Amino acid sequence: MNLPNRITLARIFMIPLMLVALLVDFEWWTHELQFGNYHLPLNQLIGALLFIVAASTDGIDGYIARKRNMVTNLGKLLDPLADKLLVAAVLVALAAMGKCDSWMVIIIISREFAVTGLREVALLEGSVIAASKWGKIKTITQIVAISALLLNNFPFEWLNIPFDDIAIWLAVLITIYSGIDYFVKNKALFSLSKA
Repeated sequence: MNLPNRITLARIFMIPLMLVALLVDFEWWTHELQFGNYHLPLNQLIGALLFIVAASTDGIDGYIARKRNMVTNLGKLLDPLADKLLVAAVLVALAAMGKCDSWMVIIIISREFAVTGLREVALLEGSVIAASKWGKIKTITQIVAISALLLNNFPFEWLNIPFDDIAIWLAVLITIYSGIDYFVKNKALFSLSKA
């Protein structure tokens, strides 16, 4: 178990901690921090910080693995799984908290399942589908949107800019587009799988 894989596993193990922070209702835990008109429950702040730390480890583990020539099959399996689990778990929590619409969560998670399925078909045909530019943009927009929702639109709340709403809508649209992009660019797989 090398260092990049340990970092990836740490990201997975942070998910239950985030869910406890966001969804378990202890009286002292949900104490609201207030700064003028802006307010944020303590548990939500802790959940947001855990999410931001976990999301930032995605780039770190990949960088270390490539830089130190530590890329492993386990890492190739765990890294995308950790990313999908992290985003899906926090989005479900946000929907449960009333911070985003359930249909948005369903679209984002469905796209992840669909693209994962497409990658499995590619593997069966002996090819690998690399992460696309739109896939990377999708990940960044999702992380930004989730962070903004967890932080109750900080600091844009003070400027009366609904950045969190704009960000989640943008994340959904880019998620849809990137999913379509994967399927269009890899449509040859469907004719191969019929043969």
